[in-house]
Amino acid sequence: MKLLRLIFLMLLIPVMAFSQDLSVYDLTCEHRTNPVGTDIKNPRLSWKISATGYDVMQSAYSVRVATSPKFSSSSIVWQSGKVQSPESVFIRYAGTDLQPCQRYYWQVRVWDSRGKVSKWSETAFWETGLLSQDNWKANWIEMERDTNRYSPSPHFRKEFTISKNIAKATVYVTAHGLYELHLNGSKVGDQVLMPGWTTYGKRIQYQVYDVTSQLKKGKNAVGAVLGDGWYRGTLAWGNNWAIYDKRLGLLMQLRIVYTDGTESLIVTDSSWKSNNDGAIRMNDLYNGEIYDATKKLIGWNLPDYDDSKWLPVRIGNYNNNIIASEGAEIRKIKEIKPINIFRSPKGSLLVDMGQNMVGWIRLKVNAPKGTHITIRHAEVLDKYGEFYTANLRSAKCQIDYTAGGTGDEIYEPRFTFMGFRYLEIKGFPGTLTADNITGVVVHSDMPVTGYYESSNSLLNQLQHNIQWGQRGNFVDVPTDCPQRDERLGWTGDAQAFTRTAAFNFNVAAFFSKWLKDLSLDQKQDGAVPDVIPDVLNRQDAVTAVPSAGWGDVATITPWTLYQVYGDIEFLENQYPSMKAWVEYIRKKAGDSYIWKGGSKYGDWLFYHPPVNRHSEADGFTERDFISTAFFAYSTDLLSKTAKVLGNTADEKEYSELFEKIKSVFNREYVTPAGRVGTNSQTSYVLALMFNLLPDELRPAAAKFLVDDIRGRNNHISTGFLGTSFLCHVLTANGYSDVAYDLLLQETYPSWLYPVKMGATTIWERWDGQKPDSTFQDAGMNSFNHYAYGAIGDWMYRVSAGIETRDPGYKNLIIKPHVTKRMDMSKATFESNYGKIVSGWERKDGRLLFTVEIPANSSATIMLPAESADKVTLNGLPLTGNKIITKNTVRDGRVVLETGSGKYLFEVEE
Repeated sequence: MKLLRLIFLMLLIPVMAFSQDLSVYDLTCEHRTNPVGTDIKNPRLSWKISATGYDVMQSAYSVRVATSPKFSSSSIVWQSGKVQSPESVFIRYAGTDLQPCQRYYWQVRVWDSRGKVSKWSETAFWETGLLSQDNWKANWIEMERDTNRYSPSPHFRKEFTISKNIAKATVYVTAHGLYELHLNGSKVGDQVLMPGWTTYGKRIQYQVYDVTSQLKKGKNAVGAVLGDGWYRGTLAWGNNWAIYDKRLGLLMQLRIVYTDGTESLIVTDSSWKSNNDGAIRMNDLYNGEIYDATKKLIGWNLPDYDDSKWLPVRIGNYNNNIIASEGAEIRKIKEIKPINIFRSPKGSLLVDMGQNMVGWIRLKVNAPKGTHITIRHAEVLDKYGEFYTANLRSAKCQIDYTAGGTGDEIYEPRFTFMGFRYLEIKGFPGTLTADNITGVVVHSDMPVTGYYESSNSLLNQLQHNIQWGQRGNFVDVPTDCPQRDERLGWTGDAQAFTRTAAFNFNVAAFFSKWLKDLSLDQKQDGAVPDVIPDVLNRQDAVTAVPSAGWGDVATITPWTLYQVYGDIEFLENQYPSMKAWVEYIRKKAGDSYIWKGGSKYGDWLFYHPPVNRHSEADGFTERDFISTAFFAYSTDLLSKTAKVLGNTADEKEYSELFEKIKSVFNREYVTPAGRVGTNSQTSYVLALMFNLLPDELRPAAAKFLVDDIRGRNNHISTGFLGTSFLCHVLTANGYSDVAYDLLLQETYPSWLYPVKMGATTIWERWDGQKPDSTFQDAGMNSFNHYAYGAIGDWMYRVSAGIETRDPGYKNLIIKPHVTKRMDMSKATFESNYGKIVSGWERKDGRLLFTVEIPANSSATIMLPAESADKVTLNGLPLTGNKIITKNTVRDGRVVLETGSGKYLFEVEE
């Protein structure tokens, strides 16, 4: 019977290999699904292919684009025809010139390598924005008197009449500050904290909304309420506010197309009215919101409202560079309920949301008019179970709500956000229940692309913490922390975490926008500010004092994103910035090739044990060593980028510069025995990761690194700059076992120590909360700080084994690293070509490897086995299997070349 089954399966293989249900899905335009409002005049289109069977490759495609979803001949603006090409990503639109304010519908069909053609895909679309500054007909409007700090939120309104039938209505809007737009009593769009944060002095985003369903024939009303946000609110330290301006403003243009083909515009102009005596008495990103429901302007956003006491508006005169939204919009992503409501030992009424989250709470209350409720936010409780806010520094993170006395009232803030797990509530009438409190999780709306799980529950919680740390800190810019008086786009954190971020979520649009702001804020001499947008230097400053490992985000992040997405525009757009950064360092280093004084922050927050606790070096890495190492690394990345872009002259120049820096580095910092720098873990990590050592010294240096780790009883001592590379360096030099020992270490300092202490996000410090439950220095102790979460990249790419051979995962490598310390490790990644799966599991004395390769891509699969005879595929012998195009044995692994499909390998352990 077993023999008959084997024969049947072998006969079935050719059928499985060639059986295909070919279709196209997940159509995107410039990394986004159905974007509304883009000013890109020749956008790029991408799609994925779904097919059963194995080795499915696209051989040709056809794209059609039209102004009508019916694709009538008169509406067609581009038909590519059948294009012989395997490319399914970033196909540039090549039709007639795109028109402003127009929706374009598109479909694609594909042919596989056997000539089979798919049906036309489902229809996708993109909609252009205004495309040109000249198409703005609106004026900036402001309140005449609105320049004070912590002022009540200004409201603006206008009524208008529509006498024709409406075909389509679209609004284009932005603000100085944050805005919430309303039409006929309801909010426009589902985005929050708009228009987001850019380097406002140089560009500001506008958003586009389809509001056809919100307008009606007859009387209509449009209104907006503004908040201080990043534009006027508190930012950074030293009582710093109104960095961009003290006056808030609104710019809005409503385009109405009627069924008879005519159009009209409703724009912000002198006919609007303003009022700042509403319910929002104060709003600030750091300090929260004061809301007095007794002053709520009932009906202000509806027709026939009495605005006779409202004031005329002031026309602002600004030369803003207004651009269509480029990043991932900020939205309310999910809601969570409290897990516990209780009294602290001192009697405070506290709420535990169960998760360190970012956003705000929705309050439901029924209270007499004038009842005052105060809600404070905190990440942790102290060792005594009391509310702890010292680590928030000067940020109040407080909501003050005055009830209107109108029955059940529902309130949530609009123009602030907090990072918190715990609430302290004062003044709530009656008994507080979970029904009264809802946590609203807010962050940039990035598609989830990565999943990881293992047999170790602590490691699974670590992955949870990594993802929640990213959620909380990706609120339009990659911030360091979301809770204290900071929340800035720190560059060092971003460069360390970029690869991990790009696994967990699709961050292509998110980082594309932020990197452009980096280029704009980069100083004339090439220096990259510590934070982007740059709010720590004067807006007209021509220089800044950067730091190695922070400024290098200019080279590291574009290169990393190119590796993940295969999008050459990351390199093309950022190349001038990358080059300017390297040239800045070159001038500072001069003929010595040592960048002296280039590292302000060193290996930030590295761990060093107390005096006399450890006999070896305390973990300190010399700062000129760090700056010179990053000088070499950025130069190397610049040379590689020049090669990709076909700039042979720059490739040669910067390749030679790298070799010069490397030579000097070895002379200054490396001994003949292979000791590096200060013998710290980061010294060895940077030298090995950046390819700064001669080949003959790499084994010795790696051994010294391992000796230091073992000497610390398998504990880490790296800071922000060394941590992201540490385990990769160990694996690359044959020490994956040591990497696992670090990853799975449960005592402090380690990645799992905070997990065992109850963390639900990544901490800023290895010992943010000490074993005795006391805290580190309150001046620098965030409990939601994603940088150390960069270990996730090693978990996905090494432990589970998903790696790209060529940029973008069209050709990938599956190379899982098995350990005796776990029984399972599995990662799933949604690439530009589709879902990739790689996982291993120990079961009944055998290792099972689950692999999935998406259509239109190929893979090299490397399994830990001495010969192909010890491997089966889908229950059959590997040898002679027609699904596998090639197999060899190399370095203790069976190496297989294959195409798309789902595979289950078994290996004798």
